Amino acid sequence: MSLHEPTRSEGGASSSRERIRALIVKETRQLVRDKGNILVGMFVPVMLILIFGYGLTFDVRNMPVAIVLEDPSPTAADAVSGFYLSPYFSPITLMSTREAEQLMLDREVDGIVHLRSDFSRQLAAGAATIQSLVNGVDANRARMMLAYAQGAIALSGARAAESTSLPGGIGSVRIEQRVWFNEANTSTWFLVPGLIVVIMTLIGAFLTALVMAREWERGTLEALFVTPVRAGEVLVSKIVPYFGVGLFGLTLCLLAARFLFEVPIRGSLLLILLASMLYLLVALGIGLLISSAVKNQFLASQIALIVSFMPALMLSGFIFDLRSVPGVVRAISGILPATYYVEVLQTLFLAGNVWSLIAKDFAVLALSAVVLLALAKSKTRKELQ
Repeated sequence: MSLHEPTRSEGGASSSRERIRALIVKETRQLVRDKGNILVGMFVPVMLILIFGYGLTFDVRNMPVAIVLEDPSPTAADAVSGFYLSPYFSPITLMSTREAEQLMLDREVDGIVHLRSDFSRQLAAGAATIQSLVNGVDANRARMMLAYAQGAIALSGARAAESTSLPGGIGSVRIEQRVWFNEANTSTWFLVPGLIVVIMTLIGAFLTALVMAREWERGTLEALFVTPVRAGEVLVSKIVPYFGVGLFGLTLCLLAARFLFEVPIRGSLLLILLASMLYLLVALGIGLLISSAVKNQFLASQIALIVSFMPALMLSGFIFDLRSVPGVVRAISGILPATYYVEVLQTLFLAGNVWSLIAKDFAVLALSAVVLLALAKSKTRKELQ
């Protein structure tokens, strides 16, 4: 079977708009009649954000840290030697706080340990200060890092006390701690932006994966074979209603994040909306591509869970820090659009408009949306011809 090829009069812009409008109305009515879709699209986001927001905590390790040594003396190097001996840190040595802060903004390090230029003199006088700056986006990781930093500095002090030959030993070291991006020091601020990614994936990919599979099972798609509709028009009619459901779920998430969990929005709300729309198109493209290739609802739902929902949950950085996983897993996560959506949301919510990350993440999401929707259209045309 093949779609009816429209004549010149039928193929005009006006006729195409009328066909798309009629198909969107039909899909919207079908969406409203399907109570399961309403449940997944509107009530599941509320349930997930409450469960994850109130009930989930986790531990992480292997933390990159920048060691800023403004004092190049052996005494200063000895004071932070515990970081190089600790299995919990991957330290890099810098001479500039500005460079270290930029690495923190770019999320290449999770913390900064700063020794001022007069550290050795202060220590010789009896007391010196080490400043510890921590990225608090992930509050649990920040707490762990502060605790491990204290342990590493204490280890250095103990080693220095054992090796010194001075009668009075060495002076004491005081740690000055600060937490960036998450002054409340709560994991909820970290979890809620990532949860939005999971919900958008669930609404976009999982629901739309069932659309055409359901049409094939019920035989209603075959009725389109005798109409002048094109493959692109069919896809548009499938996308628009579920795009609206996704925006509704996003609105619920944003309201809950801001007013229920009091998560700050330090970046542009417009950029959050644009990033979410791009990722929603990505998720819809994944779902439509699956539903175009699979004509069984059960199989389509299982594939959607495996290729979209589970990777978004487990491999996007939402739960596990990607720098703590094996290289193969990091490589897989690097090709997942959800990874970049998690990164851009956490950045916009908690750090602000860090354009070096935003530009990269937007580019990946836009490219992914174009490729997936083009593949979905191509596959739909092949199936319907």
